[in-house]
Amino acid sequence: MLLVLLVSLLLVGTGAVWHDGRGGRPDDPAFERSAITTTTTRSDAVAQAPLTRPVDVPDDPYAPEPLVEIGTIEIPKINLTHRLFHGISLRTIDRGPSHWPGSAMPGEVGNAVFSGHRVTHSKPFRDIDRMAPGDQVFFTVNGVRSTYVMTGHEIVTPKGMHIVEPTATPTATLFACHPPGSAKFRYVVHLALWAGPT
Repeated sequence: MLLVLLVSLLLVGTGAVWHDGRGGRPDDPAFERSAITTTTTRSDAVAQAPLTRPVDVPDDPYAPEPLVEIGTIEIPKINLTHRLFHGISLRTIDRGPSHWPGSAMPGEVGNAVFSGHRVTHSKPFRDIDRMAPGDQVFFTVNGVRSTYVMTGHEIVTPKGMHIVEPTATPTATLFACHPPGSAKFRYVVHLALWAGPT
């Protein structure tokens, strides 16, 4: 079913993307030595949610689903502050960056996956290719602010599916079509939870 949506998204030219590589992942042991696994606004340990599998996408990319706003995303490097939604259909992604159901939520152990458009609707991920390692991304969900730091990026084809794989550490992935105006490739930003100076 995931492949069906990927092909559908390619045909309709949306801004949603997937990736298939693992280079520069924050779950690399070399990265783990420098990553801190608590949020900047919580003194307790990272929520120890069980690793779950992201839901399968519907056969119809515009399948009805409830419109659920879950918080905000902020990326200072690209001057982005936007409402954040929860859903996988294009009906939801058209409203703004959307959390893939079944992937981790920000601040939890696992891979929190978010998709967004680059050239249509509100274009929230238009400039994600300007981000660089070390840039911060802030998620505020259910009143809890989680800070992530960019660890790397990659450009992949629409058939890449590793984006939905859970991770054993708190990570996040942002993705959008690449280059802007084309659905030929996907631009993927990898993030890891960060606590700031210790």
